[in-house]
Amino acid sequence: MTAPTTPTTSAPGPALRLTQYASGGGCACKVPPGELERVLGTLTPAAGPDLLVGVDTGDDAAVVRLDGDRAVVATTDFFTPVVDDPYDWGRIAATNALSDVWAMGGEPLVALNLLAWPRDRIPFDLAAEVLRGGADVARAAGCHLAGGHSIDDPEPKYGLAVTGLADPNRLLRNDAGEPGLPLTLTKPIGLGVLNNRHKATGEVFEEAVAVMTTPNGDASRAALAAGLRCATDVTGFGLLGHLYKLCRASGVGAVVDAAAVPYVAGARESYAAGYVPGGSRRNLDWVRPHVTAGVDENELVLLADAQTSGGLLVVGELPGHPVVGRLVALDDAALDGRVVSVR
Repeated sequence: MTAPTTPTTSAPGPALRLTQYASGGGCACKVPPGELERVLGTLTPAAGPDLLVGVDTGDDAAVVRLDGDRAVVATTDFFTPVVDDPYDWGRIAATNALSDVWAMGGEPLVALNLLAWPRDRIPFDLAAEVLRGGADVARAAGCHLAGGHSIDDPEPKYGLAVTGLADPNRLLRNDAGEPGLPLTLTKPIGLGVLNNRHKATGEVFEEAVAVMTTPNGDASRAALAAGLRCATDVTGFGLLGHLYKLCRASGVGAVVDAAAVPYVAGARESYAAGYVPGGSRRNLDWVRPHVTAGVDENELVLLADAQTSGGLLVVGELPGHPVVGRLVALDDAALDGRVVSVR
């Protein structure tokens, strides 16, 4: 277990609290993974030889080959407020959207804003702050931001539609995992718990905001430079959910060392105080049939905690980031007949 630490907090934010205008928050407001897969399973999407990554494996973005050394990476991501500060929300949402391109081993090229705003309930000047936060993140990432689309909506929502470029021969995919390789996690988890506490109390957790606004570009480029080929980002389905999807796509199992998984300061204490997103419990319900656990229920909920703008889960070692487990063959005795073993 990670030793408890004291979170860095500041006084409650602005009098108008954006998180109070939405029923959910951040990636915790995703449609539950089981429901989503049932719907997607009824569809027969268009395909072709140049569609390198589609919906089949539930990867982070679509990838279409342009020619021998260029592919387009396309994704979109948006959500309701995860923090009350509009500028920070814009930064978090934009960082999260760009992450899907980095998770595939690509570089973002151009993005479009997606904005839903209750004009009769929240001053539109705050929407400008949200957009400013997104623009600053795109600028720092070297990604063009060119317009977008807005609607009047009962709940505020913001995100980006992002197009990137990648080498089709050097992608990071969730179906390329191989037994025997370690699992590296590039950001701490526990963000869903802290965001839930922020929504309830107005406390600002500065480390959580810093984690959610840290881009995954450096980790993606380091993985490619090391010759790694399998990764996914850890967002709304939690560490266990995204790991299960990676294992299923790759035809492998995984053993997780729970004690090696890092947490944002204050996450464990906040969980113990009862701040748990409903999405985190739904994540655990979804993966539970595929997990054998040597840890208690509380630890499993934390490992399934719905993250917003989390890190990359990389198959292979990246210096400076913790190894939290390894991939194994599905017939490995350590799995006890399941896909993921947590110890």
